[in-house]
Amino acid sequence: MKKIHMFCLSTKPETLSFIKKAGYIPVGLGEKKFNNLWLRDITKKNISKKNLYYGENTFHYWLWKNKLKTLPKNTWIGFCQYRRFWHINDKKNSDQISRSVNQYNFLKSILRYEKKEWNDYDVVLGEPLIVDKIKLSKILKNGGINSILNNLSLFLKREVNVKFHFDIFHGNGNLEKAITKLDNINREDFKNFVIQNKSFNRVNMFICRKPKIMELYYKSLFKWLKKCESIFGFEKSSYGRTRIYAFLSERYLSYWFKKNTRYLEWPIFFFDPTIKSSY
Repeated sequence: MKKIHMFCLSTKPETLSFIKKAGYIPVGLGEKKFNNLWLRDITKKNISKKNLYYGENTFHYWLWKNKLKTLPKNTWIGFCQYRRFWHINDKKNSDQISRSVNQYNFLKSILRYEKKEWNDYDVVLGEPLIVDKIKLSKILKNGGINSILNNLSLFLKREVNVKFHFDIFHGNGNLEKAITKLDNINREDFKNFVIQNKSFNRVNMFICRKPKIMELYYKSLFKWLKKCESIFGFEKSSYGRTRIYAFLSERYLSYWFKKNTRYLEWPIFFFDPTIKSSY
């Protein structure tokens, strides 16, 4: 099996050796100083100044505009983050894996090579987050009381959907406003997706075998996010509100790839290499 061309995105320069040991391509994001061993989104055509708001999407934009056509053909192209990684197999769910991975077995747990199970698919998406399992305490902590009151009947029935989840964590009504900026091809379909679904594929991670598919996705995504800037601007507020463009793209990624490609889902686990370890 071929090795995956995996980009690992990080905001912390001290994770370089860790990413290199994993065999991934290090991508440095944010304003900290990264040496020349890192791939950066601050060169050529870029929107790196929006990183605080767009999150990892500033690198996806850079990749789309400057490097996408030079990526290896017939090779799976993937993305992970310095605390979130693809697991080597799909036999356990993400929570189980996160509890079992440690500094000693990490390198044996990460995904490096394409899997034969992927042969009939175009895209691999992360195991979905089920939104109707949110605890009431977490909703209240994030100021979601207005969202509950506005959707009380749904909440009492535990019929929490993707839209309601977004309202709670990123501002009541903001997703609806953003959807009005979508093109005619996607507006109604995406609106139905966030109402009808109780899960989405989180953290803006995917693995794709065709750069052409990535190009179509990026073109649709960034055209939409640019239009959303006229609504939300660039406001430093709560984390959920400041990075609203990253969270919008997270939901849109799930919708777009499921609508336009043959996909399967794969577990992603959490592991923080900045915690003292033996690396």
